[in-house]
Amino acid sequence: MQGDSPGDGQRITKAACRLSEGECVLTWHWPSDIQYVKICSFAAGDELASEQENESRWKVYTREEYKARGGYRVPADFLGVRVFRIYPCVMKEGQLTALRQSDSEHVARFNGGRAKLRCSIRYGWGWFGKHRSAKLRLTCEIPVPKEALCYVKKSGGVPLHPGDGTRYPLHRDLSAGVTELPEIQIGREDRIRIFLTDGRLYGDLYEIVPE
Repeated sequence: MQGDSPGDGQRITKAACRLSEGECVLTWHWPSDIQYVKICSFAAGDELASEQENESRWKVYTREEYKARGGYRVPADFLGVRVFRIYPCVMKEGQLTALRQSDSEHVARFNGGRAKLRCSIRYGWGWFGKHRSAKLRLTCEIPVPKEALCYVKKSGGVPLHPGDGTRYPLHRDLSAGVTELPEIQIGREDRIRIFLTDGRLYGDLYEIVPE
């Protein structure tokens, strides 16, 4: 994003989000010298992409609109964590220009709920040999990056956590909808299970449930 840094009396502060009657309500403290802001919103993890987007796609919001509506309101119909950035704007050479604010006072986050990842595992029983096949099927409400998930193999029982057995990564991102992973060969006494790779990082975004 291009633009000068805000000066005294131009910084956005105290940005916050709350849920009210099915809406996400974004509020902040308006600086005394600012009448317009531009609001950029994006899914958590997409910060770089959001900054590279054309600034004209961001929402322009006025001080009067804010007063009339008691904040900036959007339907709370999204999944996962949504990040909002509010940039103060000034008129420069006849155009509304967003100022670059580098602190976090103009940033608010809202958790719209966890997306469900429904998982089923189908085992193929062989009559002979030491191995059998396993097929994993995932149904995702939203796209999921491969880094968020792993599967764990354990002999003699079902894995209880990502460290309870041998851990394997996923090799491709998952799109919304149904994905069937390639069939794998495991031992006859092995069991497998899908886990989030990092509960602290992805636990607010996704919930794995049996299908």
